[in-house]
Amino acid sequence: MPKPANTRYRTTNWADYNASLNRRGSLSVWFDPTMSWQADRSGKRGHPETFSDSAIQTCLTLKVLFGLPLRQTVGLVASLIEMAGLDWPVPDYSTLCRLQARIRVQIPYRRSGQRLNLQIDSTGIRFRGDGEWLSRKHGATRRREWRKVHLAMDTATGDIRAVEFTSSRQGDSPVLPELLSQIPTGEEIETVTADGAYDTRRCHAAILEHGAEPIIPIRRNGRAWKPNCPAAISRNEILRATRCLGRSIWKKWTGYHARSRVEAQMNRLKLFGDRIMSRDPDRQTAEIQIRIAIMNRCSALGRAEIEAVA
Repeated sequence: MPKPANTRYRTTNWADYNASLNRRGSLSVWFDPTMSWQADRSGKRGHPETFSDSAIQTCLTLKVLFGLPLRQTVGLVASLIEMAGLDWPVPDYSTLCRLQARIRVQIPYRRSGQRLNLQIDSTGIRFRGDGEWLSRKHGATRRREWRKVHLAMDTATGDIRAVEFTSSRQGDSPVLPELLSQIPTGEEIETVTADGAYDTRRCHAAILEHGAEPIIPIRRNGRAWKPNCPAAISRNEILRATRCLGRSIWKKWTGYHARSRVEAQMNRLKLFGDRIMSRDPDRQTAEIQIRIAIMNRCSALGRAEIEAVA
């Protein structure tokens, strides 16, 4: 029996996508004179904050984008403000370090105007210890420590819509309800795609509560659940379809293979560095969220539109 030919793909908007890649590398830094650089009065007792969250996020964005330490970040921001002809004060490195632990990072995203199709995945990122190459070459000289990043990506726009940052001991499935809770109430979710690690009652129940359809493959040793709740009934339907069609055909039928797009986002996340600079968990969370904000802004410049070719 001849082997079926592999599906070929082509990019339909190569000129626009190529121009968007060039724009990602262009250096155009400008400050809006009307932005709230200094913090508003909170009315609370004590010394008020000098800088707004927007000012701190701007400084930290330049820090993450160029991989700078805090002191070099202060020098870069000071020179940019001076070239812009503004008389704004510049936060020093200790202020940036202190406010990074409690800043509320604003992550921009786009809406497609349609129901959301979310793809869920997680990855580990190192914050202490030797890198992979050094460990293989000379052996680990000190203990390596990790954190886990959990992402939910919108298939239509490619933007990250939800992010959670947990310890390395945290499992994947308990975090999915928290990711879905970050989606605004007014947006409807059509499907949620995840791997077999999310094949749990809690995940299926959380997806159904949001009116979405779970696309989660059954684990290799998975068995039918007792049909005593909607989550178990929905999961048993997936199990019956998998046994009837086969695992590979079920994945093609449901579009499960599109989950590779969120795995590609993990690689983009680590292009800023395979480790995070901060040591405090709150500062680490802010650093990861700023990476996500930069990724979404780059995606907004343009994406490749790919279609199958017979």
